[in-house]
Amino acid sequence: MRPHQLQARLLRAHRHCPTRLSRPPRQRPQRGRAAGALDAPAQWGDDVKAFCDIVGIVDPIVLGVSFGGFVAMSYATRHPEHPAKLILISTEAKGQSYLEQRVALFESLGGPEVGALARRRFLETGGHKDQASVEAWQRLALPLYTRKGHDPEMMARALRRPAVLQWFTRPGGEVTSFDLVPDLHRISCPTLVMGGEDDPMTPIACQVDIAAALRPDLVRFERFADCGHGVVSDQPERAFAVIRDFILGTHG
Repeated sequence: MRPHQLQARLLRAHRHCPTRLSRPPRQRPQRGRAAGALDAPAQWGDDVKAFCDIVGIVDPIVLGVSFGGFVAMSYATRHPEHPAKLILISTEAKGQSYLEQRVALFESLGGPEVGALARRRFLETGGHKDQASVEAWQRLALPLYTRKGHDPEMMARALRRPAVLQWFTRPGGEVTSFDLVPDLHRISCPTLVMGGEDDPMTPIACQVDIAAALRPDLVRFERFADCGHGVVSDQPERAFAVIRDFILGTHG
């Protein structure tokens, strides 16, 4: 994504964005394939490159948040010559990491019921075994991802693919086995890594690991205190300032 396209993406995602990033043009979002259609980080990473080739995007700045970060890292490790810059927010490079910490964070934020739900998902069943599990998670745990809560307008605009989520996070699915850490050294563009220190879904330790695996001369790591998943919703002022500075800067 080019810088102006990134602005459009963020403006669509957060209603308060017009005061932070201006002149939003068209956006070109990428979403996961339908379940069963080679649902793997490797395939999704190749899809990003193919999409750019088809529509003529060169030297893109690619942003991946959470699940999108898996795709962005796959793309940047498989096609290291292609992106101009990379932005990774609230994501992880290895499945099944820091599971006890996730359970503890969810329980501290949502009480015993949410703690039990997180324990079943992360430690007992190893994922979402069915669509009912996904729905329970979205009802009880999803509102705890951020400190300020999800913007209902943003959630209403979102185009969701619950079948993809359930397939990827099913017991034994690739969310439990993918590991991009050994390939992160292949990323050859400036990379901004951002994470919230109160994120229960992808704890800050996940972003610490990503930053440590990247080339030190290319990585910029920003931690956000009192901040949950996705960063921008909880701390828009600082988050947009960091993103803008990274995009406009001559070095990562």
